[in-house]
Amino acid sequence: MKRVDVAYALIFAKGKILMVKNRGPKGSYYTLPGGAVEEGETLQEGAIREVKEETGYDAEVGQICAVTEARFENSGHHVVFFTFIGKVIGGVAGISHPDEIEEVTWMQIEEAKKQLTMYEDLEALLRESRAPYSWKGHVTDHI
Repeated sequence: MKRVDVAYALIFAKGKILMVKNRGPKGSYYTLPGGAVEEGETLQEGAIREVKEETGYDAEVGQICAVTEARFENSGHHVVFFTFIGKVIGGVAGISHPDEIEEVTWMQIEEAKKQLTMYEDLEALLRESRAPYSWKGHVTDHI
């Protein structure tokens, strides 16, 4: 199985969560903005880039609030999802990839909980202390 790292941003403002409606082979579905981390990117850089590409907003991300993983048998992928707490710091809502994203919306928490089934307790992610994350740069291996 191929390992794929996916970085999401959980952005909460004025009682709503930033969501995107993705086009999928079996129909549309909502997720947090995010996607596969590209080669050479840190997880944080991937999350920030994906927010910009999918929503038009400039974002800042902080700590990881959730790590989830799954194996997708049909695609042969072992996916690890890293979810960061984030905030919008600029930009304007817009869709740069309409072939992938149908809608950018700010969704009420109760509705978002119905869509974000990979998180057991969405409110807890927003209120509890976050798991630490830090980028250590390029490290020389010690052998």
